[in-house]
Amino acid sequence: MNRFRFTLLAVCLVLVYLGYADVSLFLRNRAPLPITMEQLASDGAPREWLHIQGAVEDLEHAISTSGSIELSALLVPLKSSADQEGFSVLLETRNPELLEPFKTYHFLLDSALEKERYLEEHKERFQHRRDVTGMLVTGLIATGNRDKLMTLARELGMQVSDEVIFVSEGKEPARWRGFFFLAMALGGLFKFARMGKKPVMRDA
Repeated sequence: MNRFRFTLLAVCLVLVYLGYADVSLFLRNRAPLPITMEQLASDGAPREWLHIQGAVEDLEHAISTSGSIELSALLVPLKSSADQEGFSVLLETRNPELLEPFKTYHFLLDSALEKERYLEEHKERFQHRRDVTGMLVTGLIATGNRDKLMTLARELGMQVSDEVIFVSEGKEPARWRGFFFLAMALGGLFKFARMGKKPVMRDA
């Protein structure tokens, strides 16, 4: 019985931690924070949910997270201008408008001449300026994913610094999950407290 009680307590404490993290993240990020690409690159991210204005996507130097023709997502460097040297922000995106030209350029063209011609004909798609909304890759589980993305980028030749900012396009803060975790934790802690009460023996 004691083993079950303390297992229940451990589960409840984990739920409290996860619930608090989700709720605090949600309360800090009721709406995406507008920020220019220049501000993000120079000052960093003041919040987790961002609306990045005026980002230039360097699709030519993007990499596939799958490393094969079956594309699932891309890591795309974001810059303030097309001629900027280096970058400090990487966008994880599943945008089909980026996946299609990337796939054609890297997997469907055989010669360097064909690639050069395709790049010239679709220059606006490979150096495209647009606004991007997404979440920073943060948290325990997300940090593990961030490390995997960092390793992948470096294995494929990207010069990525440890301070690079990872943004996942389209991701939003969980709205109700944290409150659900906290409610489950409170219910479990109530059960834990009741299980600790010993029944009172009455005189016959």
